[in-house]
Amino acid sequence: MDTIALELVPPDLEGGVERAVAEARKVAENSRATGLSGKIRHLMIPGIIPEDDDRPVEIKSKMDVIDFWKTVRPEIGNDVRGLCTQVTAFHDEDKLRDRLGQLRDAGMDGIAFVGVPRTMKDGEGPGVAPTDALAKFQDVVPNRGSILIPTREGEQGRFGFKCERGATYGMTQLLYSDAIVKFLKEFAEKTPHRPEILLSFGFIPSLESKKKLIHWLIQDPGNPLVEQEQKFVAETAQLPFEQRKQRLVDLYKRVIDGVHDLGFRLSIHLEAPYGYSKPAFETFAEMLSYWEPTPAAS
Repeated sequence: MDTIALELVPPDLEGGVERAVAEARKVAENSRATGLSGKIRHLMIPGIIPEDDDRPVEIKSKMDVIDFWKTVRPEIGNDVRGLCTQVTAFHDEDKLRDRLGQLRDAGMDGIAFVGVPRTMKDGEGPGVAPTDALAKFQDVVPNRGSILIPTREGEQGRFGFKCERGATYGMTQLLYSDAIVKFLKEFAEKTPHRPEILLSFGFIPSLESKKKLIHWLIQDPGNPLVEQEQKFVAETAQLPFEQRKQRLVDLYKRVIDGVHDLGFRLSIHLEAPYGYSKPAFETFAEMLSYWEPTPAAS
């Protein structure tokens, strides 16, 4: 895909259309103001389901991915394409096939299959496991994604198995260290798989010091690598904006320099868990001024 994708989370159902339009116009305005107009080639829209009760920002019923996509696309530009995530564990095979067909018809170029929320164990749920979906729906979805968490124990084998089952790209969890560099170096040495990698970078606002949403999103209790990332997030959130921006840009540079020549196609996935402020766009613009993917010739 060789793309720059901006993640947009569907709003709550109540007042969803008005909020969706407002958010999309804000994205378009900040893109123009920071020189990113035309660079964002995909919107990545996650399919949201309720998760743990201890989530710092409450999850309510969200606008459907397709409805949200159709609402925001005209505001940002009809030339932008779509990516999304789809939870598979609550649909049987026929219903999931129908859903994937609807997503494709709506303009979704890639769909990442994701598993159950943290309140459930892998394999639970009445529907199709993500690894099975990767194999079953190759005729429906040409770009089939899997979530890649480089700090998670056993992820080398887990991600390799997903590639064997049919994953064509991996979308990383938010990266707040350069652990992905070591992960991809080892993966390249041990396996023949070379899926496209969407490297996910997120803005850290000062509000994180109070809300700790990013801290919650990347948690993995007892994992020292994640504890280091959480420390990086906490320290960065306390800095003035220019220092916060520089810290995130420096991290971006270290990751890009480390993975650029490992044989993987690279895309960039940008995320602002608290919303798309102008400082977030200024940070993303500076990241992309260092390196951005070049679209493949059609």
